[in-house]
Amino acid sequence: MATKSRSEARIRRHQRVRKTVFGTQDRPRLSVFRSGAEIYAQVINDEAGNTLASASSVDHELRPKMAGLTKTEQARLIGQAVAERAKTVGITSVIFDRGGFAYIGRVKAVADGARKAGLVF
Repeated sequence: MATKSRSEARIRRHQRVRKTVFGTQDRPRLSVFRSGAEIYAQVINDEAGNTLASASSVDHELRPKMAGLTKTEQARLIGQAVAERAKTVGITSVIFDRGGFAYIGRVKAVADGARKAGLVF
């Protein structure tokens, strides 16, 4: 059997999880993606196939607040921002989708930040 790269293994894990994790209008999916330098979070309604709220470390509105913060602190800020944006469109409860990443570090920080800002999952 051929060895898989880290990214291929993550994609396989994500596909396996996505068989059961599905966002609805009442309870959309909070999807997290992290690259080496940046982190992205979206609240997605899979029934309609659209993004209801999003935040990322490349967001022009959030960029000034992130100066001098570690990547984990930036991720917590992203979680809070996406939760606040989701609440403005009437979303209070979500399903968390870690995107095939381990639930530690920056992925956990996004979840903690979103919970702190009032999202339930």
